[in-house]
Amino acid sequence: MTLPRQRGLTEQAIDTACRMLRLPSIRNEFSDIADRAVKDQMTYRGFLAELLMAECDDRARRRSERRIKAAGFPREKSLRTFDFDANPNIDPATIHTLASCEWIKKGQPLCLIGDSGTGKSHMLIALGTEAAMKGYRVRYTLATKLVNELVEAADEKQLNKTIARYGRVDLLCIDELGYMELDRHGAELLFQVLTEREEKNSVAIASNESFGGWTKTFTDPRLCAAIVDRLTFNGAIIETGTDSFRLASTRARVEEPAKVG
Repeated sequence: MTLPRQRGLTEQAIDTACRMLRLPSIRNEFSDIADRAVKDQMTYRGFLAELLMAECDDRARRRSERRIKAAGFPREKSLRTFDFDANPNIDPATIHTLASCEWIKKGQPLCLIGDSGTGKSHMLIALGTEAAMKGYRVRYTLATKLVNELVEAADEKQLNKTIARYGRVDLLCIDELGYMELDRHGAELLFQVLTEREEKNSVAIASNESFGGWTKTFTDPRLCAAIVDRLTFNGAIIETGTDSFRLASTRARVEEPAKVG
């Protein structure tokens, strides 16, 4: 197909060309950018730069959206929506340093340890989202779901393939580690995933148990010690505390009408 090349290409021709070249953002925004170019008296180079940057920005946004979707987060959480005043145990400066994702570039682990309602999962998802937005491949999973998937893969002779798949992502976020006891087989399979990623790709976990209590989840002491070692070596440990700010917030809402009355 040959497009008309006379001066003053019609908008229809521009639309067709953008479709052929797969430039949806230019196609959608061309008219507005052209009007703005006339108003601001842009040079041809400036106008072209505006068009190309609109396409680049939109492609970057769509890539981020795809990575966030592929991560499998159960809900949206961001650092912007986290109430640091409600939990003084979490240092905002430390979290925003982690949001730079240097630790992921270095393949280092992150452990978020604290009781329910202290913001562990929020932090885990929010930092994972930041990583996805910065171009890293991220995968979120519950600890029990991951172990069940590994057990099924082993039964179906697909274990190596499954471990390799979890080994490839830049950041593996494991939530609710320590909530349930794992049998030795399941714990050993999880250990294989951690070993596959050791000092190569980052693992971030959230747990409601201190490391001393992990023997209830990993009943073999030697295996438990090895897993703790994998998840802490050269890593960051953030203790979110024991006071549930979710519970405190709920109590405040319940008590407020009584005070008003």
